[in-house]
Amino acid sequence: MLQALRNKLHGWPSIVVLGICVFAVSFFGIESYFMAQTDTFVAKVGKHEITQQQFQARLNQLRQQAGEQQADTSIYERPEMKQRVLDSMIDQQLLLKANDDLGMKVSDLAIRDTIASIPGFQVSGQFDLNTYRAALATQGKTPAMFENDVRSELAIQLLPEALIGSTIVTDADMDRFLNLRLQRRDLRFAMLPRPALTDSNVTDAQIDAFYKEHQADFMSPEQVAVKYLEVNGADLKVDTQPADDELKKRYEAEKQRFAQPEQRLVSHILINVPKNATPEQQKAALTKAEKVAAEANEGNFAKLAEQDSDDLGSKRQGGDLGWLEKGVANQAFDEALFALQKGQVSKPVLSPDEGYHILWLRDVRSGQAKPFEEVREQIAKEVAATEHDRVYNDVAGKLADKTYQNPSSLESAAQELKLPIKSTELFSRQGGEGIAANPKVAAAAFSDEVLAQGNNSSLIDLGSNHAVVIHVDKHVPTAARPLAQVRDSIRQKILDDRVAVAAKQRADDLLAKLVKGEDMKAVVASMGANVQSVNEATRIQQALPAELLEKAFLLPHPAAAKSQYAVVATRDGNYALLAVDKVQDGDLSKITPAERDRLRSDMAQAYGTLATHEYINSLKANTTIKIAKDRL
Repeated sequence: MLQALRNKLHGWPSIVVLGICVFAVSFFGIESYFMAQTDTFVAKVGKHEITQQQFQARLNQLRQQAGEQQADTSIYERPEMKQRVLDSMIDQQLLLKANDDLGMKVSDLAIRDTIASIPGFQVSGQFDLNTYRAALATQGKTPAMFENDVRSELAIQLLPEALIGSTIVTDADMDRFLNLRLQRRDLRFAMLPRPALTDSNVTDAQIDAFYKEHQADFMSPEQVAVKYLEVNGADLKVDTQPADDELKKRYEAEKQRFAQPEQRLVSHILINVPKNATPEQQKAALTKAEKVAAEANEGNFAKLAEQDSDDLGSKRQGGDLGWLEKGVANQAFDEALFALQKGQVSKPVLSPDEGYHILWLRDVRSGQAKPFEEVREQIAKEVAATEHDRVYNDVAGKLADKTYQNPSSLESAAQELKLPIKSTELFSRQGGEGIAANPKVAAAAFSDEVLAQGNNSSLIDLGSNHAVVIHVDKHVPTAARPLAQVRDSIRQKILDDRVAVAAKQRADDLLAKLVKGEDMKAVVASMGANVQSVNEATRIQQALPAELLEKAFLLPHPAAAKSQYAVVATRDGNYALLAVDKVQDGDLSKITPAERDRLRSDMAQAYGTLATHEYINSLKANTTIKIAKDRL
C-alpha cells in the first residue's frame, strides 16, 4: 500500500498538494501541533483577563480587613462570596474600559489632592513628604506604585460620580417622595392577650414523633479542643541599650528623614486643554494662557484665578495650592516651580493630560535638618522597636519552620524553642474562650488540614506581634442529643405551638368580624383587650411597635367611611388587630430649605447609584464575559 501511495505522489499534482501543506504549516505555525495553550484566568472581560493572582490578592486583602475588624474570615472560603468578589472585579473592569472608550482620565492634580488629604500622611494637619515616604516603605511600596493604586481607585469612581453629578432631581420628584415619607395615617389597634392552654396532655408518642421530625433542632455542635504554641511580642524580653555612637551613625545614614525639604507656597491658574485636542484647540488654549500670564501679577493673581482657572478645586481659593515639595506634582510643573524666584509669575507650563499652568511663587521655606539631640530619643525607640521586631520574627519564624517540619506534633518545636504547650477548652466553629475567641484560630481548627488530616496549623498571625500554631487535641463530632435530655423542652414546645395555633385562629376569626362591619371595641372587649388610637401617625412614629407601624403603611388607602383591617404578628409571639381609618399627604410646609437641599443631594446619590448599576448591566450585555468557576 505504501508503494502504491508513493507511485501516485509523482508529477505536478503532488507538487501542488505538497505546496498547500507547506503553506498551511508555515501560516499557522508548526508549534501549535506540539504546544497546548492553558488558560489561567478566573474571568475574561472582553479582551482583559482577571488572573488568579489578582483574584487571590483581592481575597487576601478582604480577609485581612475582616481580621482587623475581628470578623469571620472564613466567609471568603464560601463559593457564593468568592463569586460576589469576582463580580465586583468584573464591574470595576467594565468601568475602567468605559473610561477609556469615553476618554475619561484621572488628573495628576486629583491624585495629588487625594494623597495629601490622607490623615496618615499628615503632620499637624499638613501633608508631610517624609511621613508619606516612610509609610509607603513599611508597605513595601514606592510613591509611583502607590500613586498608580490611587489612580486606579479614582478611575473606578469617575463614571459613577459623573452619573451622580448629572442626575437631576426636580422639585416634583422631592414632593412625591416627601408626601410618601411624611404621609400621615389615623390608626387603631388592639393587642390581643395570649389564649389560655386548653389541652395540656402530651403523650410519649407525640414527644417521640416531634423529636424524630425536628431532630436537626436537637443536635449538639461539633467541637474541638486544641493544643498550641504561642509567641507574644509583649512577653519577649529584649535588652537593647544602643550606644550614642550607634545612634549617631544611624542618624547620619538616615539624615534625610529628619530634614524638612524645601517647600514652596504656590498658586496657579489652569487653562485646560481637552483630551485629543485639535491643533486649533491647543493653539487657542496656549494663546489664552499667554494672555493671562502677561496680565498676572501679585496684586491680581487671585482674581484672575477665580475668573479664568479651570481647576475647580482651587479657583475659589484664588488658585492656592498650599506648600508643595519636589516630587508632589509632575516633572514639568516641578521644574517650572523650583526655577522661580519668590514673587515671580511663570510663563505657561504645559502639564500632560491637564493643560497650561501659570504659577505664582508666593513664598519659600528652606529645608532644615533637625539636630541629633532633638531626634536622639526617636532613633533610640526605633532601634529598640527594630530589635524587638527582629527577635519576635526570629522566634515566630523558627516556630513556623519547626512545626512544619514535624507536622504531627508540637512537642519537638516546644522543646527546641523552650515554649510551653498550652491548651483550650472545647469550642465550636463559632469560637470559644481565650485564643479560640479569635475567628482565625476557630477557622484553622476546623480546617481540613488541621482537623481532618491531623497536621499542625500554619503560623496564625493574631496581630500586634502575636502568633500561634495549633494542633487538634480532641474532636467531638456533631450528634443528636439523647431524647431523655430534651424531653422536657419538647413537651413545652408542643404546648407552646398549641397556644400559637389557637392565638392565630382566634385573631383570624376576630378579623373576619371586623371585615363584616362589626364594631372594633365590641369585638376586642370580649377578649379583655382595649382599642388604642393614634392620629396622624408617621413612618417614624416612636410610640408604636415596629411591626404594627410597618403593616399600617403597607395597607391600601381606606375608602370613605370604611377602614382597612389586618392581623399583625408581634415579636412576643402574640397577635394584634390593626385598623387604618384615614390617610393624608405629608405636610411639606415644615421642610426647611436646608433639609430640601440635603434631600436633593441624597436622592441624586441614590438615583445616580441606580443609574450606575443599570449602566454596568448594559455594559455586561454588550461585553463577552467568561468565568472559570473551577479556578475560583
